[in-house]
Amino acid sequence: MNLGPAEIGLIVLAVMLLFGYKKLPDASRSLGRSLRIFKGEVDGLREGTSVVEADEPPAGKPAPAIPAGT
Repeated sequence: MNLGPAEIGLIVLAVMLLFGYKKLPDASRSLGRSLRIFKGEVDGLREGTSVVEADEPPAGKPAPAIPAGT
């Protein structure tokens, strides 16, 4: 499947109409962050280690329970 300049232009136009030009920088920035995190996780799995976010509990241990009264 080959995409020519006309098809790519049509796709860009459709994306701009759907999301608007003001939201595109934020969307591309968050997509870049997501791809960077995904790539880091894949590289970590290949090396045998995994990158865990600071706010996530370690794998295998349950999250601490929060008392119902607070």
